[in-house]
Amino acid sequence: MLLAIDIGNTNLNFGIFHNAELQFTFRLTTNLPRTSNEFGEAIVEVLTRHNIRESQIHDVIIASVVPKVMYSLVSGIKKYFGRTPYVVGNDTKSGIQVAAANPGEIGADRIVDAVGAYELYGGPVIVIDYGTATTYDLVTGDGIFAARVTCPGIKISARALWSNTAQLPEIEIKKPKTILAQNTITSMQAGLVYGTIGQTEYIVRKMKQEFGIKDIRVVATGGLGRCISEATDAIDIYDPDLTLHGTRLVYEKTKAAEEKEGSAGE
Repeated sequence: MLLAIDIGNTNLNFGIFHNAELQFTFRLTTNLPRTSNEFGEAIVEVLTRHNIRESQIHDVIIASVVPKVMYSLVSGIKKYFGRTPYVVGNDTKSGIQVAAANPGEIGADRIVDAVGAYELYGGPVIVIDYGTATTYDLVTGDGIFAARVTCPGIKISARALWSNTAQLPEIEIKKPKTILAQNTITSMQAGLVYGTIGQTEYIVRKMKQEFGIKDIRVVATGGLGRCISEATDAIDIYDPDLTLHGTRLVYEKTKAAEEKEGSAGE
């Protein structure tokens, strides 16, 4: 089995794969400091509840945008699983060519999202990840990561509202029944959710227009992606596990490249 880990600014997302099948997922909070033992014990505890032994995890791969978590997590994996994890980086065999002045600026999460969307749904494709930031990435039909847009995430925008305005409360982020809000909470929800819907529709339309191809599939992921995708025709597919599947696909490509290099050296 493969343990795939996506480390975002808000959560660490774990997925257990048997071949290409995602068995189950679980999360830990990113901002809570943990030692290597705490990471190892937390992961083992979840696996045990699913009747999986440490020895059944044959490999581990990590896609991370939070460097400060890496030392303890990697140490915990080595200690509890006896494996040195693969880490998605600039030199990783992803199968996606990055067309950028500085490819190193692109986070591992965006790379694996691009790989997942391209491999699972084909290209050209626009990938939207509604995470801590909301990101829009364009992958061409021949697998080139061609363009990207980065916006404040819904939760960042919400936090800015209630942190910087004394009379606005902390609220649950959800789509209200109508945009014609009549109280403070639903007015904030309307602004956040309908505002993101409008942003999505405009950015997708503009990316298609400037790219010169209207027939581009749009795939969304991320915790709040379902709420947005259900409210607009601009999104074709919502895949909550896209990042983990992309991480698995990068692992498979990396292993295949290693085996090919090993065969060539014999």
